[in-house]
Amino acid sequence: YYYRLLSGQESLSTFERDRAWHVPEELNLQTMQEACKVLVGHHDFSSFRAAGCQAKSPIRTLDELHVTESVSVPYFPSFVEREQCNISVQDSPNNNGEELTESCQQFGIRRGHRCLVVKARSRSFLYHQVRLLVGVLKCVGTGQITVADVKCILNARSVTAASPMAPACGLYLGHVKYDFN
Repeated sequence: YYYRLLSGQESLSTFERDRAWHVPEELNLQTMQEACKVLVGHHDFSSFRAAGCQAKSPIRTLDELHVTESVSVPYFPSFVEREQCNISVQDSPNNNGEELTESCQQFGIRRGHRCLVVKARSRSFLYHQVRLLVGVLKCVGTGQITVADVKCILNARSVTAASPMAPACGLYLGHVKYDFN
């Protein structure tokens, strides 16, 4: 699975809304990566399953969990940004657009958000496991909890131990591997 988080104060464009989790706070990528290391491996993930999970066992092996920064695409400028550029073009001396403001020259370049992608790989997942993992990683990234707290959450083996679940909007199924043997 892949999960997209967009970090930044600016609201999301229409094209990115409902395609990523908008986190207005700054996220600390390094501490999120440290928390991932705690969660990778063979564990009892009772703290990372939804109350309605019907799996017989909460024990899973999380083969891969990491966070990387990625280019945020597609980017479509906000209405305010487009209007500022239109005003700059209209105000240029000869109205041919040659003397554009710096903001207009940078039109369309993503400045307001950092795109972080969480990748999780396992043979199988518990119900809402990935979204609960991302919720905890987001809390680590914003400084609400520490990496040591993540260990405590994992060891608590309680459905209520994990922080609120990440919304579904940023979750993508990346690859399914079938073993036909």
